[in-house]
Amino acid sequence: MARNILKENLAESAAVLRERLGGFQPEVGIILGSGLGPLAEQVADPVHVPFGDVPHMRTSTATSHVGRFVAGTLAGKRVLVMQGRLHGYEGNTSQEVAYPVWLMHELGIGTLVVTNAAGAINEAYQVGDFCIMTDHINFTGRNPVAGLDPDGIAFRFFSMLDAYDPRLRELANQVAAERGIRVQNGVYLGLLGPSFETPAEIRAFRGWGADTVAMSVCEEVIAARHVGMAVCGISLVSNMACGVEGASPTDEEVLAVAAEREADFCTLVSDLVERL
Repeated sequence: MARNILKENLAESAAVLRERLGGFQPEVGIILGSGLGPLAEQVADPVHVPFGDVPHMRTSTATSHVGRFVAGTLAGKRVLVMQGRLHGYEGNTSQEVAYPVWLMHELGIGTLVVTNAAGAINEAYQVGDFCIMTDHINFTGRNPVAGLDPDGIAFRFFSMLDAYDPRLRELANQVAAERGIRVQNGVYLGLLGPSFETPAEIRAFRGWGADTVAMSVCEEVIAARHVGMAVCGISLVSNMACGVEGASPTDEEVLAVAAEREADFCTLVSDLVERL
């Protein structure tokens, strides 16, 4: 029988991470996007494990992405938080981007909350809104399940209907309504990056039905659904997309808005986790 290198690597990574966590068993995974890392500071009794300490994991080079796992308790749930993520634009392959999601599954995590900062294509959205993802358009040109080894983890053909779990979306909307946090519900479009989109691209994406756009999430969600994890996706609308209301996005703008909306973001995700 041919070796499955991906499966072997995941087993090795999981063994090391389990040892570092000292028997701690996380139940919820959380991926924190650009400027959203401060939520990890609210994890009680944290254990920090840099990505680079886990065999076969790539390290993060993106602005504001600390690049470590934070394990502990958040809102009464045992969580494993990625304080920062891996992106394709950093030179990572699609499977390298997806690897920590498969690793979470290997550790027994069944629910994943993915977050990011995104630009608003929908002109009804406002900077500072949160958008609960109802679906996505993967325009990265890549899929982490393509290849031989992922088929040895789970069957390569799987449905992406309700990729963003309807029950989790309902819970997130309930939290937002109760806490008075302005949220939208819409379709997210993911690109490879790292350049921001052109105005012509944004006009095209609007015609496709996309409401927000950024450079992450899709490959992680595909990997999660591949192994049967339930997913909730939440974007912070950090800017209007290029050309919308004359916008010309910058990284500095994204981080500034994330800092302004930190308290509501932490409330929204923590209260959601509490209800899982």
